[in-house]
Amino acid sequence: MPSAPFDFHGYRVVVAGGSRGIGRSIALGFAEAGAAVSICARGAAALEETRQALAAHGAVAHAQSCDLADPEAIASYVANAADALGGIDILINNASGYGFADDDEGWIAGFNVDLMAAVRASRAALPHLKASTRPCILHTSSIAAFRPRASGAPYAAMKAALSQYATSQALALAEHRIRVNAIAPGSIAFADGLWERRKLEQPQLYEATLAKIPFGRFGKPEEIAHAALFLASPFAGWITGQTLVVDGGQMLHG
Repeated sequence: MPSAPFDFHGYRVVVAGGSRGIGRSIALGFAEAGAAVSICARGAAALEETRQALAAHGAVAHAQSCDLADPEAIASYVANAADALGGIDILINNASGYGFADDDEGWIAGFNVDLMAAVRASRAALPHLKASTRPCILHTSSIAAFRPRASGAPYAAMKAALSQYATSQALALAEHRIRVNAIAPGSIAFADGLWERRKLEQPQLYEATLAKIPFGRFGKPEEIAHAALFLASPFAGWITGQTLVVDGGQMLHG
């Protein structure tokens, strides 16, 4: 994945939810551009594989198992990441509880992981971000936040709340020169990801979704990573409180 024209040498980047898919691509993008990177996730095997891939770029690479639905685990992870990296310049909140079912479990999963994990990680990272000369927070939202859905209401509602949180957070943290933005991906396909599973398990839904993407294909995790690199870079130094849609035109079809 080409990282030029981005240069993140000397940056310390924390990616909460960084072992697979979009999070992994974001972490690798920053590492390739020279940053020291810390990631967390629950799955130990994918976490260690990604840590090794990050370390191969030559900068500090830190990884820690963390249940992002657990407030104490988040606080511990962020503290350890800051110690390992020597501070935090960029926080990426990328996790999702994939709360699609319209039951209490679906709503609670989305609330705890999509929304509150971002709130808690931001809170834990704030002292380190205030000490940075180039602080930035990025949240992974979704295009689901912008349209009503006949199914998956908890997921859409929590992503909408996350995008709204980014705007309020941006206003509150502007006095500290901390920029806050969100990225709203469209449908992104990667090995063993949601859309690859749906291709096998729900082929009609897969094909119907694909038909709504004007570019005729699903997005790639690297394409979200490119947007993250831009938003965290000095090139986006006057951008805050925004949610950037990266969807190949998928929302143009509603």
